[in-house]
Amino acid sequence: MTTLEPTTRRNEWWEATKTAICGLAIAAGFHAFVAEVRYIPSESMTPTLQVGDRIVIEKLSYRLRSPQRGDIVVFRATPELRSQNLNDDLIKRIIGLPGDMIAVQSGKLSINDKQVAESYLQAAPDYNYGPVTVPQNQYFVLGDNRNHSYDSHLWGFLPKQNIMGHMAFRFHPLSRVNMFSLD
Repeated sequence: MTTLEPTTRRNEWWEATKTAICGLAIAAGFHAFVAEVRYIPSESMTPTLQVGDRIVIEKLSYRLRSPQRGDIVVFRATPELRSQNLNDDLIKRIIGLPGDMIAVQSGKLSINDKQVAESYLQAAPDYNYGPVTVPQNQYFVLGDNRNHSYDSHLWGFLPKQNIMGHMAFRFHPLSRVNMFSLD
């Protein structure tokens, strides 16, 4: 029986190693294609998101449908941002869809010449912008804290391929736990 022990131990280690490798592969796949956890580092999305909030980004929906106005999305830095050595992922709200005409005048947002009520804003924008038309396969994104957000009104449009997913769930702090649904 002692002659079988080293073989049995090797088999147990091999099985444990295979299980760990499979677990890591599943976790990596889940993170890459399904969902991931993010931390909010800035005030650009207040009051909707606060510094320190922990959220879950869902990545599958946009394989089935296009992003919609109002979605809060996480995206990779655009070419314009990368040219400024800003390489971090960002989170903003989609305001303009491909083909939309966007303008901000006298603190009010207009989309296709219609003024839009935005109950989620920290404060009315203190800048004027546009009008501009959003190109095909691109989006116009703004932070909810318009006056303290580095967003499309400063660096341009967001290419569709840069969008990683949308905010689905805030799980921290516990006093602010909630779901964010896609309509």
